[in-house]
Amino acid sequence: MGVGLSVLIGMKATVLFLIFVYLRTLEFTYLSIPFLYASLVSLLVSVAAHPSINLPMLLGKSSDGSFPIWSLIMFSPYLFFVRGFSALRRMKSGEASYSEIVEGLYVGGWPSSLDKLPPGNPAIIDCTCELPRKVVSSGHAYLCVPTWDTRTPQPAEIESAVRWACRKRAQKSPIFIHCAYGHGRSVAVMCALLVAMGVAEDWKNAEKLIREKRPYIRMNALHRKALDEWSKHRISSPKRNEEDGVVSASSSSGRSLR
Repeated sequence: MGVGLSVLIGMKATVLFLIFVYLRTLEFTYLSIPFLYASLVSLLVSVAAHPSINLPMLLGKSSDGSFPIWSLIMFSPYLFFVRGFSALRRMKSGEASYSEIVEGLYVGGWPSSLDKLPPGNPAIIDCTCELPRKVVSSGHAYLCVPTWDTRTPQPAEIESAVRWACRKRAQKSPIFIHCAYGHGRSVAVMCALLVAMGVAEDWKNAEKLIREKRPYIRMNALHRKALDEWSKHRISSPKRNEEDGVVSASSSSGRSLR
């Protein structure tokens, strides 16, 4: 269940390795080496992204949304592939970069340029581990919840993000929650936020509300399981968030930059 990314990247690793072998048989030794390296990187990502391991910190994304030089070099075959693939996929889909679910609450895809950010200087919750925070969003309040594509933030991370967002809403700031496309990871967090703010009775009703505004969302079994767990143990509630609006984000498991 939920092995989508691992399978996809594992297949990519296999194809790259076969290209390496083919080039070696043609005695193109130097040309084959980059394919071998890309294959090994893809294999490592495939293993780290498996639900039983789930290690998004492998890529080294920092709390301010940047990637250290060692990560950009070591994981370049994966990091630059996903950036290019994301841009092409969004270009072909024609889907809106973001959708306003209720007033001041937005969910969407990676804001790679200024026109892909909602209006009103929103506070940003970034649910990706593979995409960088762009310079265009550097002046915005920012929380990083690094999560693999097709995976989900853990219940404690969802709670952390919800509490952070509620504090920002108490300060009259719009909230923009994004992942790569605004279909899974970001939707799971938005579902929890809608419940915590009293907009929806539970996450299932929240999902329906989001789907009305953004029809192509598709949470998977991992997202739903995390939301079920969050619902059982959450401490966020409209009343609690009003009373607790000044609690520090540093006490939670998410990583933030004010």
